[in-house]
Amino acid sequence: MSAAAAAAFSDYLRIRHRLPAARSGTAPPRHAPTLERLAAPFDAVLLDAYGVLNVGETPIPGAAERIAALRAAGKAVMVVSNSAGYPKRLMMERLRRLGFDFAPAEVTTSREALLLWLAGGRADRRWGLMLPDTHGAEEFRGAQVTFLGDDPEAFDAAEDFLLVGSYGWTEGRQRLLEEALLARPRPVVVGNPDIVAPREGGLSCEPGHFAHRLADRTGIEPVFLGKPFSDIYDLALSRLPAGIAPDRVLMVGDTLHTDVLGGRHMGFATALVTGFGSLAGLDVDDAIARSGIVPDIVVDRI
Repeated sequence: MSAAAAAAFSDYLRIRHRLPAARSGTAPPRHAPTLERLAAPFDAVLLDAYGVLNVGETPIPGAAERIAALRAAGKAVMVVSNSAGYPKRLMMERLRRLGFDFAPAEVTTSREALLLWLAGGRADRRWGLMLPDTHGAEEFRGAQVTFLGDDPEAFDAAEDFLLVGSYGWTEGRQRLLEEALLARPRPVVVGNPDIVAPREGGLSCEPGHFAHRLADRTGIEPVFLGKPFSDIYDLALSRLPAGIAPDRVLMVGDTLHTDVLGGRHMGFATALVTGFGSLAGLDVDDAIARSGIVPDIVVDRI
């Protein structure tokens, strides 16, 4: 287990009080190499992206074939991802580039949950945005947003803050954000609650990492809109065929504190993937015992 993975897991343990409650199973998880023999009881399979389908820009071997097999067995399949830092059209382009053939309705992102939340009468606020200005305000049309950089006045002028994508975020900008909130407390909304994400070069720090840091320093409790919180799952369920009971849904992911905890919170069955994601190299049984979050299934890959 790398030092970064160990630190990230410790961070998740430390901020557990900010995450949803969920009843964990008492039976030990079933272990298998893949989901091939274990997905039969479920009508729908929800899949995390990073660590399950891909690591950065690299597809995980066998993932596309497993999805085809699940579909052939009559399962509804959907990606449920905390990927909030870029428009959904780019998410779809990436999935196609990596060899996956999902339709847009089969992909639900925390960015979509955030945009839906904003559409509920909140777009007219002046939002300070943690997000690189790579794609402008695409998908945020109608909302008053300012991209946060190194100008303290932008932090002072914001009525609320949206933490959406952390690429390019710096310690200096984090300090400006925390100082602005200490001087004048304001709401903070987080589009990606992940602390880290697996990439080819290691683990990247995601908006959740910075959100919990500012919560620790300022006492402001952020609103989180991705996994493990319910907004993103409610949106995903609305896109599944009607009539699928929660216990017939399998949530598959690479983290205990987002994918598995979120699935448990919703009443889904859960599967933890250990071979490629943020827990790769970890003593999984020890991690489960320390977290108290028990998946139904543990597999190396899907």
